[in-house]
Amino acid sequence: MLVELKRLSIPPGQKVLLKDVSWQEFEDILADLGESRASRIFDANNTLEIMTPLPEH
Repeated sequence: MLVELKRLSIPPGQKVLLKDVSWQEFEDILADLGESRASRIFDANNTLEIMTPLPEH
């Protein structure tokens, strides 16, 4: 099942892990999210982590 990234809603301070992500999929995800994203993206050992920061105090 394929889910469009724009349909994901990640609460502040939470993260989503996606396993078995290829380099091409990683690049496609970065392109879909755009440059002005608030979330942080990490890739390690074919696992992609998308984390949203907590709101500022």
